[in-house]
Amino acid sequence: MANLQQRLHVLREGVTIALDSIRANKVRAGLTILGIAVGVFVVVVISAAIHGINASVAKDLESTGPTTFFVSRFPISFEACDGTDETCKFFRNPRLTLADVDALQRLPTVRTAGARLDTQRAIAYKDRRIRSVDVNAFTGNWQQIDGGGDIYPGRNFTQNEATTGERVVVINDELAKQAFGDSDPLDKTIEIGDVPFKVLGIYHYQASFLSGGNKPRAIVPIESARKHLKVNWNDIGIAVIPVAGVTRAEAIDDVIASMRGRHALRPSSENDFAIITQDQLFEVYNKIFGAFFLVMLVLSAVGLIVGGVGVIAIMMISVTERTREIGVRKALGATRATILWQFLVEAVTLTGIGAIIGLVCGTGVAVLIKSLTPVAASVPPIAVVAALATSCVTGVLFGMLPAAKAAKLDPVTALRYE
Repeated sequence: MANLQQRLHVLREGVTIALDSIRANKVRAGLTILGIAVGVFVVVVISAAIHGINASVAKDLESTGPTTFFVSRFPISFEACDGTDETCKFFRNPRLTLADVDALQRLPTVRTAGARLDTQRAIAYKDRRIRSVDVNAFTGNWQQIDGGGDIYPGRNFTQNEATTGERVVVINDELAKQAFGDSDPLDKTIEIGDVPFKVLGIYHYQASFLSGGNKPRAIVPIESARKHLKVNWNDIGIAVIPVAGVTRAEAIDDVIASMRGRHALRPSSENDFAIITQDQLFEVYNKIFGAFFLVMLVLSAVGLIVGGVGVIAIMMISVTERTREIGVRKALGATRATILWQFLVEAVTLTGIGAIIGLVCGTGVAVLIKSLTPVAASVPPIAVVAALATSCVTGVLFGMLPAAKAAKLDPVTALRYE
């Protein structure tokens, strides 16, 4: 019991000496704390962003359904393409059509097949004009394949309106706010690329990372986009949802067989279309963002190393300035272990203060990111533990050299130090 009390006393004494050293050398200690704080801050912010982006991407893909897959003219590829037929074979692939959608819709293993085509146009209502609004063109069953969201007030366009290419549009709440303000947009006419469209309803959906946040968005029938907006038909994509009880692999086999038959491909010929699954989308996401996240984490590690070098510098100076004090303590019976422990506690205290500051600031930035962007950033508990553990390890590792130097001082020589 007495031994435990002695250890606690030594611990309190080390922390007190560390705080006294910080007060006595504010600038020097502040720079050391800043180095650690910046490193921990970057680690926390990057961890929160990674956690939020991963959650947002997973939620976006799950909203389309776990078995949903896509048919595209172009594959997802990171291979070099210089515009020649040798490296860009997929350029020769025939474009997809609404007839392909109808054929896939009739397959017994397919519950729903729908097409999507994206473009951008300026949208105007009276004297208000909004440049470069996302215009999504869908088949009539778009709500089944586009994930969550509700239309109120108003309604979606009917299958007949979609098939005949009526000039009707569903707008999201952000576009309604920017174009109409407080007035009711239902049954009003807006101009999409100088073409009049009648507003049928207001679409409400939760902004996400992949959708680019809650920005102005207009949804029109895909046939209307072809007839009136003259969109590029080459970029059409098809989403397919298998029927209940049918695996995605079974539905993919039927879709491939149907598409190959429609394109009159020989058994030895490669597919002139691409099947894209959610697993492939996750893989692409990991390739794109994985390198970015790695670079940011390396930069944060560099910040921690810089802070650790600062710890060595300030602790070496502290040992030099307090040589006589160390001699007195040794003359009074302080052991080498006691001196070593004192300086290690001082180093860990410095890095611990920096870690707490970086953690608090990083958490604050994560809250701002979550409130101001579609990224649901949040600091995972493992990041808190890692930040505090890293600061302690940094304090011990980089404080070991000056602590060992102080512990090895000869008491007689230390007392004579000027």
